[in-house]
Formats: sequence, structure tokens, C-alpha cells
Amino acid sequence: MTQQQSPCRLIGPFSQIVTFKNASLKGPLNAADLGIIQGGAVVVGGEGRIIEVGEIQHLVSRYKDAAHEFIQGEKVLLPGFIDAHTHILFAGSRSRDYSMRLDGKTYLEIAQAGGGIMDTVRTTREADETVLSKDLQWRLHKMLQGGITTAEVKTGYGLGVSEELRLLEVLHANKDNAVIDIVPTCLAAHMKAPDFTGNNKDYLNEIREKLFPVMDTSSLAARVDIFVESSAFTIEEAKPYLNAAKDRGWDITVHADQFTPGGAELAVSLGAVSADHLEASTEKDIHIIAGSNTVATVLPGASLGLGISFAPARKLLDAGAAVAIASDWNPGSAPMGNLLAEAALLGVYEKLSMAETLAGLTFRAAAALKLSDRGRIVKNAIGDMQAYDTSDYRDILYNQGSLRPSIIWTKSKRYDQ
Repeated sequence: MTQQQSPCRLIGPFSQIVTFKNASLKGPLNAADLGIIQGGAVVVGGEGRIIEVGEIQHLVSRYKDAAHEFIQGEKVLLPGFIDAHTHILFAGSRSRDYSMRLDGKTYLEIAQAGGGIMDTVRTTREADETVLSKDLQWRLHKMLQGGITTAEVKTGYGLGVSEELRLLEVLHANKDNAVIDIVPTCLAAHMKAPDFTGNNKDYLNEIREKLFPVMDTSSLAARVDIFVESSAFTIEEAKPYLNAAKDRGWDITVHADQFTPGGAELAVSLGAVSADHLEASTEKDIHIIAGSNTVATVLPGASLGLGISFAPARKLLDAGAAVAIASDWNPGSAPMGNLLAEAALLGVYEKLSMAETLAGLTFRAAAALKLSDRGRIVKNAIGDMQAYDTSDYRDILYNQGSLRPSIIWTKSKRYDQ
């Protein structure tokens, strides 16, 4: 992949530009909401922001002194994708778990055989910072190749104050030289550490009392997540933990309703930015989410990896929710790490319009991270964009992940592949 950079320029022409200029954050969408400009171009400034988007002849005459980055062939321009839920900071592999699951082994049986999340915790703890950084950067490059220009990255495979702090420091050390933007999230509450001698409440109290103050003074993360499930933490255990994070002014998000309901209602009651998973959400949960400002982040990669039902994305949209689509890329339940393919398959099974699917990967995913400066191709937005070798945007989802972007821009810096 080669990189090119120019200070201020007009980029085009494109057969179509999908701008999402006036598309709503919540509820159903159709083709009219794509805000397509035919035969368009984008003018970007040296600071990486979009100055103007429009029909190319108009922009050429308006910006006569701008450098012209000529685009050859028919191409469709989309906003860069935003992956709002990932676990890509880890070491090792769980291919053995996957094989055992296919052979009919249960989660408990896999864990008793030395697999499961604790296997990843062990390998991640054993890996030094150089190995963790190298693996993280490789995954970030893979994401860029798939059109992703911003990714949330969770900790959660350290489990414990010192190990989670180490992972947060690895994320911090890699932010400035990452090929895409990283939004760090503390998931020390993935589950109780295997070597912690107290109960769940004691563990969460230790994280609050010893890790949170360091995070605050070091500005390592301003987002906190917790896994609310019978195998992890209960609603009663999660509530004071999340409130403690809120009291520090941090954003909160919840692993909610993956196997049993309850987490989504907690997330909404506490004003969480997003409730993620939702495969087990009930009709009541769906309407609670839709009546709130909490983004419903659905994770088709986990459904594909575990062979379980998809989250009820269609019902959530019809109820009026904001639905984001994320990969959940992790070594156990969602190893694919191909956001576009996962989203395309979700769209087939949940009967999502192409506008709804693409919105879930762009500006609605941005909302799940409280990022208002990306996800649309509009004036003043960050110049995070991707171009596909086609004249019709419908080909992108039609090919279900096999059509990849040929050019990606991050803050208007160009990468060809």
C-alpha cells in the first residue's frame, strides 16, 4: 500500500459520492437518504477537513487554484467505515476453541480443557509490549484495507489493575503512529481476573479504586465498558461500577443482552453511549433502546462465529433506534474481522436496506463513539473516505465483502492498494 499526500486539493471525478448529508440518526432509511452526488468531487484542505462537496464542473470553476487529484476510471466514494466495537489488542489464537465448538463441545467444556477467554488472557499477559504492538498494528492495517478509518479498541485480556494498565499504555503508545484513528476503551470488567481471590464486587471495587485514578491522571482512556451477563457481571454489580466511571466524566458502554436480557435496560437507564450485542433483546428492550439516545450496536461477527441468531436490527430500526454495525473482532467468538462482509450478511438476514447497512458502518457508528466529525462526506467533516472500483454503490454490498476499496483517505491522506 503506497501513500500520497497533498496540502489542499480537489479530488475527483467520482461516478457517485454517497454523502449521507441529511440522513437521520435514528430509524429506517432508504436510497433517498444516501445523499448521492452523481459525477462529483471533494475539495479537501491541508488540515484534512472537507471544504466542499459537489458536482465536479462546479468545483473546478470555483477552486481554480486547487491542485487536482484526478481519479481514473469509474469509482464510488463512501465515507470511511467506523468499527465501533473491537477487541483487537490480544496475543495468540483460539483456533482450537473454534474446532472444539464445531465438534459440539460446550463453552464450559472448552474452558475446562484450557480454552476460552482465559486462554487469551494467559497468552496476552505473557506477550511483551513489542509483540502486542506489532500484532495490533497488523490488525489496524487489515482494517484500513477494508475501508475502516476509525476503530474503537478495547482492553480486557489483561484482567487486573497492572495488566489492564499495561494494555491501556500499549494503546496509548500506538495511537500516534497508527494508520487509522484509535478510540481506546477500558474493558477491565470483561470478567473477574482468574487469579483474583475475592468476589466480583471486590474485583470491580479494586479496578475503580486503583485503575480509574491512574486512567484519569494519565488520560489513557475516557470510555469504560463492562460485560453484563451471568458468566461475567450482574446488573447489580455493574451499576455502581458504571456510575463511578460516569462520575469521572467518562463515556460508558455495555456488553448487553448477548445471551440473556437485562443489560440493555441498564445501559439506557444510565445514559450509556451504546448498548452492544443485543442478540437476546426482548420486544421490551427494543422499545426501551428506541426511546433513548443510546445507540444499538449490533455485532454480526459474533453471531457468525458462535452460530447464534443475529441481533434484531430490523425491529430496532422500525422501532426508531439508531443502529450501528461493528465487527466485534476478537480471538474467540468473532475471529473473522471482516466488517463489510459481516454487515452485508446481516443485511440479508435482517432485511436491511443498503442505506441502513451503510449508515450503520458510517455516521451511525460514529455516534456510537460520540464522534460528530466523521461518517458523512460533508463540509467540515474529516476527510476519511474510501473509493470502490464501480459506478454503482449497490455493487459494494451486493458483492458481500469481496469488493474492496481501491483507494482510502484518512484525514485526506491517500492510500492506494
